[in-house]
Formats: sequence, C-alpha cells, structure tokens
Amino acid sequence: MSTIDEPRALRNAAGVEPLGPGRYAVDLSAYYTAADHPNGGYLQCVLGNGALAAASDQGAHHLHVTAITTNFIGAPALGPAELHTEVRRVGRGVSFVHVTLVQDAQVTTESLVTLGILHEDSEARYMDASAPELAPVDECGESLDSEEVNIRRVVDLRLDPSSARWWDGELSERGEVRGWMRLNDGDGSWSAWSLLFASDAIPPATFPLGSSGWVPTLQLTTYVRRIPTSEWLRFRQWCVVIADGIVDERCELFDDRGELVASASQIAMVRFPGGH
Repeated sequence: MSTIDEPRALRNAAGVEPLGPGRYAVDLSAYYTAADHPNGGYLQCVLGNGALAAASDQGAHHLHVTAITTNFIGAPALGPAELHTEVRRVGRGVSFVHVTLVQDAQVTTESLVTLGILHEDSEARYMDASAPELAPVDECGESLDSEEVNIRRVVDLRLDPSSARWWDGELSERGEVRGWMRLNDGDGSWSAWSLLFASDAIPPATFPLGSSGWVPTLQLTTYVRRIPTSEWLRFRQWCVVIADGIVDERCELFDDRGELVASASQIAMVRFPGGH
C-alpha cells in the first residue's frame, strides 16, 4: 500500500493553485487511488476545479460542473502535475472549458467541462429514473477492504445483498451492483462537485460476471443534475454491453428524496478468466 501523508479531505486533495494564465498546479493524492493509480472520478474533481478556476478568471459566474467528459490517455503518477486550461466560451447560462493534466510535458488526461448553476430549491419537471430498491444500510455488506484500493479509506460502500454474492464467489448472469454510498473524508457530506468522484467510486459491474480486478476506464462522462441533500446516496451501476474486451457501463445516483442527482457512462477495458 502507498504511504499516505497527503490531505485526506477531497477538497484539499483535489485543490488547484494558480501558476500563470490558464495554468494551475495540483498534487495528486495517494488517498484517491486504486492499484496505485489515481481514481478516474477523483481526477474529474481535479480537472473540474481547474475549469471552474479558469472560467472564473475570465469573468464567469458559474459555480458548478454540470457535465464533464474525460479521456484517460495514460495513468498519471502521484504527486505534482499541472493543469492547462482553455476557456472555449463564457456564456450567460453555461461556460465551456477544455482542461488537460500534464506531467513531464505529456498529457495524461483531458476533459471537456460544462459549467452552470444548480439551485438547491429546484424541482424536477420530468424524471424517467427510479431510485433502486435496497435493503437498509445496516443490512447491506460493507465493501471488502483491499490494500490496492485506497479510495475505500474515504468512501463507505454498502452493497445490497442481492448484488453482492460475487464476494463469496457466486457469479451472476446480470452485470449490476446496487447499494449505498457515503463520503467519509472527514470533511463533510456529498456536494454537487464531489458527485464527480462518486460517479466512479463504485465497484465495476463486471465483477458479478466474474471479471478480473483489471477494469481501466478509457472514457468517463458524468452529468450532475441536482445538489444532493443526504449523507447516503443510493447507487445502481450496470453493464450495457461487453464485447471485444470493452465494457459499456451506466451509473445512476439518487439522494434521500429519490431524486436523480447524477448519472454517468463509461467505457473501460475488461478481462475475464480464459480470455473471454
């Protein structure tokens, strides 16, 4: 396990500092890793912070990342890195920023970020999404600890028994995981911004099908739709299709109102025993 001496709170671990016009310094934390590589949702928080700072520097009044699409070109190393930003548009309703994460003059990660303003008192006019039915939190099993998954130190995951049988080696015909999630970074509960991390903090939905632990994300898109109101979020993540060593996954996150607060889609590489 990596030695951890960085700040544990997500807002500190994903903080950015100005270096010059359009450039920001970051220090990638070992707390937010899996297999010693930065978690994709954590990197979205970092890149989102860079986008918010860059847009603000050019007069944007937008407070929230409402959409972000991230390409994971290569795994960045822990420690110092730079964000390079290009504000594509500052608008009345939305702003757009392109952000790259650079180490040793190489781009490792890039995002196109949409910024806007979410309102705590907004009501959904239409919603065709339902919070998953789950056993109570105290009846759901805690996610297994792993020395290779440091993000388990900062997020509590409780899997519904119906989607956790793979823990005991019982595989399923359905690629889906459902359960509860709570931010446990010592700094507070979920916010619209930290949902960017939540969208990629769930075990891969390929695990119930028998995949290995190697499921590196290639591209991740997260939409943040509401400001969450609860300590615990309900989540559902499922596989849409697996073919040619690539999985297409979807994720939905709901707060205690039953409101869809965020959704995500990603494609990732995947391996199964026997190469199938």
